Amino acid sequence: MASTLSLDSMSRYVSPVNPSIFPHLTLVLLSIAIFFTAWFFVYEVTSTKLTRDFVKEVLIAIAASFFMGFGILFLLLWVGIYV
Repeated sequence: MASTLSLDSMSRYVSPVNPSIFPHLTLVLLSIAIFFTAWFFVYEVTSTKLTRDFVKEVLIAIAASFFMGFGILFLLLWVGIYV
């Protein structure tokens, strides 16, 4: 009862993101990540020990990390390193 699959019966995989927009996604996501990173840095430098808010620091860091991660992912895809 073993059924065999032929290549003709399979459908080709299509990426959910069009590869032609990888450069645009890279630049947009990394720009947003740099904004959040700069905001985090300025917040840490200008705030005193008494005025720092841990929740705000963590939320800004998570946002920067999220956008940086996906920006780097699309950068790798753009240059042909398929991960």
